[in-house]
Amino acid sequence: MARRALVSVSDKRGLVEFVSGLEKLGWEIIATGGTKKLLDSNGVKTIGISEVTGFPEICDGRVKTLHPKVHGGILARRDIPEHMATLKENEIETIDLVCVNLYPFKQTIAKPDVTFEDAIENIDIGGPSMVRSAAKNWKDVTIVCDPSDYEKVLNEIAQNGNTLQQTRLELSAKAYTHTAEYDMMIATYMRAQAGLNEKLFLEFDLKQGLRYGENPHQDAKFYAQAEKVPFSLAFAEQIQGKELSYNNIQDANAALSVARDFSEPFCCALKHMNPCGAAVGATIEEAWQRAYEADKVSIYGGIVVVNRELTAEVALGMKPIFLEIVIAPSFTPEALEILSAKKNLRVLKVDMTRSEAAVPQYVGVCGGMLVQRLDTDVENVNLDMCVTKTKPGAELLSDLDFGWKIVKHVKSNAIAVVRDGHTIGVGAGQTNRVGSAQIALEQAKAAGFTEGLVLASDGFLPFADTVELASKYGVTAIVQPGGSIRDEESIVKADELGISMIFTGVRHFKH
Repeated sequence: MARRALVSVSDKRGLVEFVSGLEKLGWEIIATGGTKKLLDSNGVKTIGISEVTGFPEICDGRVKTLHPKVHGGILARRDIPEHMATLKENEIETIDLVCVNLYPFKQTIAKPDVTFEDAIENIDIGGPSMVRSAAKNWKDVTIVCDPSDYEKVLNEIAQNGNTLQQTRLELSAKAYTHTAEYDMMIATYMRAQAGLNEKLFLEFDLKQGLRYGENPHQDAKFYAQAEKVPFSLAFAEQIQGKELSYNNIQDANAALSVARDFSEPFCCALKHMNPCGAAVGATIEEAWQRAYEADKVSIYGGIVVVNRELTAEVALGMKPIFLEIVIAPSFTPEALEILSAKKNLRVLKVDMTRSEAAVPQYVGVCGGMLVQRLDTDVENVNLDMCVTKTKPGAELLSDLDFGWKIVKHVKSNAIAVVRDGHTIGVGAGQTNRVGSAQIALEQAKAAGFTEGLVLASDGFLPFADTVELASKYGVTAIVQPGGSIRDEESIVKADELGISMIFTGVRHFKH
């Protein structure tokens, strides 16, 4: 007796070739609705589902495969004589392969004009039932949900007369994943329609196991979401170097967050998720050189990101420095050859295509999960934001804009001191803002910068103390979000000291 395959798919990519292959191998093909029409029109001989069940498709196709002659043929265990006797007694033939993928519910609800009725009609019933039945009886039945598996299945059948048992087990696991994801989408949508409390369903695939977490005694793994997004380490191409560690991944993610905010040639060095040297330039070579010179000490053992193709000149500049990771959207062949001399250096190629799509950010806490939209907002500092009598000139305004973009990525309380489009001092993570300012300003002074400086603060300045301190170190302009009930105190002090002050109206805390 010929083996039988039941085919009913929404995603018809590669279907004709796959089913034609089965037919050539002597399989009988049972098909439903639109799948049957497609196969018939391409010369594939099929058996209609109604010929199997002896019952017509009813209720506008809502009921067609929910029948004992379908599920009995799928679920019967071939190694139990009683099961096989029952099939014979009821004139049910076995079904040895089920090729099913489900109604396009996700695509339907993504349509801006979708109605509730449209969504409901795209909830598959018979499909998940067949998938689960076949997956349950994986020892005897092959379940295929993904067109990418067609070639492997055909090859195994051609070589062995059937798929291998290990393949059937793997396909069963994939099938249950397929129905689980489908049910999560429907549950999320229906709970929203019904006004029930939201449930968070997340889908991430294991990308790699890690040697350990933040510390050697902590287990850790790295997961990636299903859909690719730009500026994501989860979808980076590692060209060379050692395997990424937990801390490497955190640091590299922070580096990409900074790079996202700059459209001009930009380079940033980071340590412990904080920028330690950052700069823009007319070219990527200039941006690299200025970022390196901003802090030649802290860059040691750090991460460097550039937002342009990394050239041989930049690679030569990096060669004598101990770096953990270098990230770029692309590399010239000459640059890769230079970097390849440092075998342990991790070189990552990352898609830096700009996108306006909102990106969710998940942060685990003990017993819970925090979710927010990733802070991708970028404010362009302009003269209309000035709140003091003293106004910044064009060069200062440019530095105010640069400093504001950098301080956003420094751990709060955050202060960045900049001049001429590069950082000269960074104060991160202190318990008070004056302490952060002191650290950043001392760095600037030690580097020989004592005038024409710009100070950026991620939070408002509720007292005059930071303004007074900044003035002593040569700061002539300050950018901050504003919003304190004591803003006036800082404004008055800035006017008294001849410092221009910008209020962006937006806060960028980073905890």
